[in-house]
Amino acid sequence: MDIFGNFSNLSGDKKKRRAQVANDSDFQYTDQVLEGQSKIDEHQQKGSFSLVKIFLIIIFLLLASRLFFLQVISASKNQSLALGNSIRPRSILSSRGVITDSNGIWLARNKPSFALGVYPSDIPKKSFDRQIFYQKLAEISGISADEIKTKIEANGLTSIELVVIKANLPRDEALILQEDVKGLPGVVVDARAVREYKSDFGLSHILGYTGLISDDELTNNPDYLRNEDTGKSGLEKIYQDELRGTPGVVQVEVDSHGTVIKTLNDITNRQPEMGDNLTLNIDCNLQQVMASELAKGIANSGTGSTSGTVIAMNPQTGAVLGMVSQPYYDGNIFEGQLNKDAYQKLLADPNFPLLNRATMGIYPSGSVIKIVMAAAGINEGVISPNTSIETPPAITIGDYNFPDWKYHTGMTDVERAIAESNDIFFYALAGGYDKIKGLGVDKIDKYLSLFGFGSKTGIDLPSEATGLVPTPAWKKQTRGEGWYIGDTYHLGIGQGDLLVTPLQMLGALSAISNGGNIITPQLVKEITNSDGKIIKTFIPQIRKQNIVSAASITTVQAGMRQAVTSSSGSGRLLQNLPVTSAAKTGTAQFMNNQKEHAWFEAYAPYDNPQIAIMVMIEGGGEGYTASEPVADDILQYYFSQPH
Repeated sequence: MDIFGNFSNLSGDKKKRRAQVANDSDFQYTDQVLEGQSKIDEHQQKGSFSLVKIFLIIIFLLLASRLFFLQVISASKNQSLALGNSIRPRSILSSRGVITDSNGIWLARNKPSFALGVYPSDIPKKSFDRQIFYQKLAEISGISADEIKTKIEANGLTSIELVVIKANLPRDEALILQEDVKGLPGVVVDARAVREYKSDFGLSHILGYTGLISDDELTNNPDYLRNEDTGKSGLEKIYQDELRGTPGVVQVEVDSHGTVIKTLNDITNRQPEMGDNLTLNIDCNLQQVMASELAKGIANSGTGSTSGTVIAMNPQTGAVLGMVSQPYYDGNIFEGQLNKDAYQKLLADPNFPLLNRATMGIYPSGSVIKIVMAAAGINEGVISPNTSIETPPAITIGDYNFPDWKYHTGMTDVERAIAESNDIFFYALAGGYDKIKGLGVDKIDKYLSLFGFGSKTGIDLPSEATGLVPTPAWKKQTRGEGWYIGDTYHLGIGQGDLLVTPLQMLGALSAISNGGNIITPQLVKEITNSDGKIIKTFIPQIRKQNIVSAASITTVQAGMRQAVTSSSGSGRLLQNLPVTSAAKTGTAQFMNNQKEHAWFEAYAPYDNPQIAIMVMIEGGGEGYTASEPVADDILQYYFSQPH
């Protein structure tokens, strides 16, 4: 039993060992599989780790290089920025072009000046701090805090353009302000140029003036700067684009107070370009003589007159040789900081010195218009050069009497009528009398328009009046009345409702003298750049050509010549000129015939005109006594000079 019993136990142990071996074999197989998988995973992990290392190394190198750039290469710049410095673009104003007369004498140029200005982008951002800033600047500048606030904030607090607070500072005041504003952020004393004008002799009506750009002008010219001056009147305005030039720009480094530390060498920097220069047809010396003689004529009129105008032009080319409107003003009061007291005085002056009477004054023409009526009558065949009538002292129609200014005895043709300024002949020519049928209002209006009345001459100035050529329709609309024969009579001698400018009348005179061409008056002769190179030359502009027949022109010229040569001619004072001439006087009633404007027109030499002149003295009385001596003295000077 025991044997069987022991045998049984042995067999059981063997079974257990076999099971253990089998289990161990399974375990060992499993370990081998796991060991192989582990080796594969380990290889993959090593590859991934290498990529990460490379990526980390690259990142490190980039950070290190950037750190080196910031700490070593850009150390001083970043230190400055850390202290509150910043980079700002700053505009540089360009210099305006110079204006000279025909002989190179300067009439408008630039002179150095200073202005107190603020860069809005550099002032305190907090409202409370800004108010303190405005108050401090007000105490320093003498400008109210509210005015300063309005100016600075007009274009927004982020604007980088200089806002001028106080302009045209004297050098001593500028130096003091430069010290006082230190520490105020964005405040500078800016060196700039302002205009200087030769304002004597009535040149301001021609040259005009400049002033700080307005909001409306800035809206219409978005490329302009808020702190620059623009032309406000005269040639400064009409030639603004040419005179302005091109502003520059520069990148600067400023500290926390807006003080420029240095100018940066940047590709966006651009130097300003000076504006182009204007050379005028005006002769400054002739202009001076014209102003002097006009003032003398006004004073000698004996009527209490204080105003008038004289214009001289080459009738062949339209070149304006001189233009004076009396009284005139000093254009320098508008430059830099406006002299408000002087400006208010000009506005309050009852003689209107700001008005250019040559282009903007409108007046009844009086008898100087008769040269147009004569040309129209011959051109229409209403009269011929040989038509003659006996002219009574007056024409009576019903209850109305139309007198001559004096009784002209004997037969009168058109040449004599021009020479002696016979009103009766021109009543007949306009509305009919005796054997002259008359032009009638429609034909008169037609020729007035042909000769340039009722429209602008086109002179290169920004403001010009059109005057008035009255018509039956106009009278009906404005006054509710019909047109009568008396209206036509008055129109024929330059009275009634006809209104003309002296420049329009000079244009008509030039057409008679040059053979029938209406030419545009031109003040500017040529434009040159800053190097003196001519970039534009103005040639004569003929607006209308051969407006009447040659026979009409010749007859009118002969009548005007007779006005000088005849002992009874109204222009006989010009007989002493060194050249031949032709002329016509005019006396235009106004203020219910209580006063008279004194007109005189002439051209010379008679056969080849070089100059046509128009003189008008407001309320000066008769043209022969008041205006003719003015023209005579001017022409005497003109022909005493080499040409």
